[in-house]
Amino acid sequence: MNASVRLLEATLPATVHLQVTVPESHPSVAVLGAERSGSGAFIERDGVIVTVNYVVLGGREVRVTTFDGRELTGEVAAQDFASGIALVRVAGSDAPALPTAADDPPAVGDEVFIVASVGDASRRASSGSITSLAAFDANWEYILDRALYSTAMNPGLGGGPLLDRCGRVLGVVSLNLNEIGRFSLAIPIDHYREHRDELLRHGRRTSRPSRAWLGLFCYTLRNHVVIAGLLPGAPAAASGLAQGDIVLAVDHRPVQTRGEFYEALWSHRAGDEVQLQVYRDEQVRTCRVSAGDAEDFFR
Repeated sequence: MNASVRLLEATLPATVHLQVTVPESHPSVAVLGAERSGSGAFIERDGVIVTVNYVVLGGREVRVTTFDGRELTGEVAAQDFASGIALVRVAGSDAPALPTAADDPPAVGDEVFIVASVGDASRRASSGSITSLAAFDANWEYILDRALYSTAMNPGLGGGPLLDRCGRVLGVVSLNLNEIGRFSLAIPIDHYREHRDELLRHGRRTSRPSRAWLGLFCYTLRNHVVIAGLLPGAPAAASGLAQGDIVLAVDHRPVQTRGEFYEALWSHRAGDEVQLQVYRDEQVRTCRVSAGDAEDFFR
């Protein structure tokens, strides 16, 4: 039998389809919708599933469909807003768990593959190689100091495992990218492995200090940070900031890229007042924002 077929046969039983219904009142619905579907994989023998946080954000119960078609009820067990991973727990599961690549860190050029749900018990797989381990910043106040970029296209729903050629989990697939030579992005599984105990015990990263959060979306254009949107009800929307504002500085500390903006913002804690110098209508203005905490806002 072909080695790749044997590898898939060993991997598929640990993968799941996730279905979540989020109350319409939850603030994430404005961006992500109330009905969410995603992929996941058992990472512990006692029924712990790892996935990506945006799939379960705002949900409580999760409908879990295993590879053999069984429907189970899970609950959101942990969310790590810093990394973007989440854990779902299913009671009484006898599904196999995937191992993690603990002692063999990934390198550029390594062969990898993705297994993703395409609905209920259906799965698809895609293979490729790692092209970069560079940092990644997103438009929603999010940075990964190290991400896994690969040429393996995500063949289904987000949250599935990125695996090495031995079937060990390297990361959790989060996004599809359109950059040349970089087709998908995964969150390194290190974020789970290194913080496993506190995530399972407390449901969150208790060891990480709170950091300021404004609830805005932004992008970098010609060495300028431009506000692309504001999340309704979040601190930025209440402060007088507006879509199209150009952020020049945080507390008089100049910023030219999205990463610089986030790092300056995160020098503050939740509850601090943050001063943003912005350019709007040919004037420089100062907006004072009482920073919030994303975990509290989306609780």
